[in-house]
Amino acid sequence: MGVIANEPPRHARAAVTAVFFVNGAVFSSLFSRMPAIKDDLGMSEGELGVALMFSMVGLAVAQLGAGAAVTRWGARDAMRVIGPVYACAAALPAFAPSIETFALAMLVLGSANGALDLTMNVEGAAVERRYGRPIMASLHAAFSFGALAGASGGALVASLDVAPERHMAAVALLALVVAVGVTGALLQDRPDRGTPMFARPTRRLAALGALAFCVLLAEGTVADWSAVYLRDSVDTSAGLAAAGLAAFSLTMGFGRLIGDRLTAALGPVRLACGGSLLAAAGLGSGLLIATPAATIAGFAAMGAGLATTFPLVVSAAANRPEAAAGAALAAVTTTGYSGFMIGPPLVGFLAEALSLRAALLFPVALCLVAAALAPAIARERFGQPAS
Repeated sequence: MGVIANEPPRHARAAVTAVFFVNGAVFSSLFSRMPAIKDDLGMSEGELGVALMFSMVGLAVAQLGAGAAVTRWGARDAMRVIGPVYACAAALPAFAPSIETFALAMLVLGSANGALDLTMNVEGAAVERRYGRPIMASLHAAFSFGALAGASGGALVASLDVAPERHMAAVALLALVVAVGVTGALLQDRPDRGTPMFARPTRRLAALGALAFCVLLAEGTVADWSAVYLRDSVDTSAGLAAAGLAAFSLTMGFGRLIGDRLTAALGPVRLACGGSLLAAAGLGSGLLIATPAATIAGFAAMGAGLATTFPLVVSAAANRPEAAAGAALAAVTTTGYSGFMIGPPLVGFLAEALSLRAALLFPVALCLVAAALAPAIARERFGQPAS
């Protein structure tokens, strides 16, 4: 039995990798079509920012509920329900007939996305512990390559004038097939029923949450505003506007592919600090030069810089000894995803008051803050086999 218990759960790793990939593809597909949806509904940048805030409110609140559900029932059983719900919700925003229904659709989708994000990270952390070595960056690489696939597909269908409704209906159907098909191979984790469903706030968890806030706000800004910025502020075509998110996702994906080895070579703190500085320099340079090539290159540098930071935060939180993995991750990621919640509307409001280019200096500043918070990633346990 001891040999079987120590056998790396390869099927579970493949299954959770597929979930990460599909989540990234759905997320990126929708936001690559955001300029078209924005025009169809006649939304201003500020109105789009408010509507996006509904998504992030749902995401942040759902994280806490999902953390409690995972603690009580386990990640696999929770994902059996959450995965199909997320897939079905993916098409709702594209079919919204008004700004109000679009905001409601984003609330539903954000809630489903938040719950899926929490459960897939808990499942990934459990698989990582069974492997006995870091694999979290590679799982997040799958999310990034999914986002690349979604952004690339979005650029193609946008250039072909395919309606967002038809595009997102097809994406939702594919996501549903994967969500139903992979859950049987996920790791049969044991619920932490003897531990509290909500983590007690500690200084270390608060620091990890602040770091996640900065990084996820910067990532979310690229996802939400890169296409709009390239089209409206840099005057690119609709097809080329999606290239910024595609470049960001590409470099983030490759950075995460080698992220586990970089962590071993450089250490998590040094890697997170240097990456955050690279992200700030990349986006700042792209905003300063403001040509299509320079802007896309800036998004690419930002993707490379931020590639490993959030996976490092997830592993650090999931391996904290004072709380169950689901509860600890919920505490950290709820704080982190509040950056998604605050960032999009704030950038939209700043864009209306100043300009979108000036508003994007805010995530540049937060990347510098993330570099200063990098020591919070230092942790007692990392990628250790589950006892």
